[in-house]
Amino acid sequence: MTEPYRAPDLSRRYVLDQVRAHDRDRFLGTLFAPEPARRDLLALLAFDRELARTQTVAREPMLKRIRLQWWREAAHEMTGSDKPRAQPIVESLSETVRRHELAAEALVALIDAREEEVEGPLDVMRAGGALADLQLAVLGIDDETTRQAARAVSAAWLMGAGPERDALVAQARANRAKVDARALPILLPALSLGEMPEWRKPLAYWWAARRGRY
Repeated sequence: MTEPYRAPDLSRRYVLDQVRAHDRDRFLGTLFAPEPARRDLLALLAFDRELARTQTVAREPMLKRIRLQWWREAAHEMTGSDKPRAQPIVESLSETVRRHELAAEALVALIDAREEEVEGPLDVMRAGGALADLQLAVLGIDDETTRQAARAVSAAWLMGAGPERDALVAQARANRAKVDARALPILLPALSLGEMPEWRKPLAYWWAARRGRY
């Protein structure tokens, strides 16, 4: 029997450090997930951030597309059995993909959504929904009510403050009583979309998780 793929410890640590340093609010949410789901969520957030960075690390549209194509190829390789590319996020995400048998198309959906930014505005509903679907897959959740809430929070996260974002958060909370509690790690960051001082967030997340709220 073939042993399941395990990412190097250094790659796991790199992913954790990147998300904690650059995506703190959603990092706090992952702390309420059990292992190995926590590692899986961190790998997805690191992947999402790396795709978003395409806008700043490459100037020319062609170079941006080449970078995203590299990730498409890596995504397809992750679903195989060969050793993944020696890149920390690829290695960590490969462990997640193979553990949950995620389809390459699900990863490519997020890449394609991010590619819209190359020459136009980001479709936040499409990009947010693609990430939320991946997160729900690693949490083992497939009910529609929870999916709608997760997609709304994920899309709201990509928006600036305003009535549209407020409406999405309200939509996510509308059926809170019917939402699967296992999704709280990806829903809790909705708390940070309001006005809340940084020092208060860890306690606010903890208290909200205990009450099943977000």
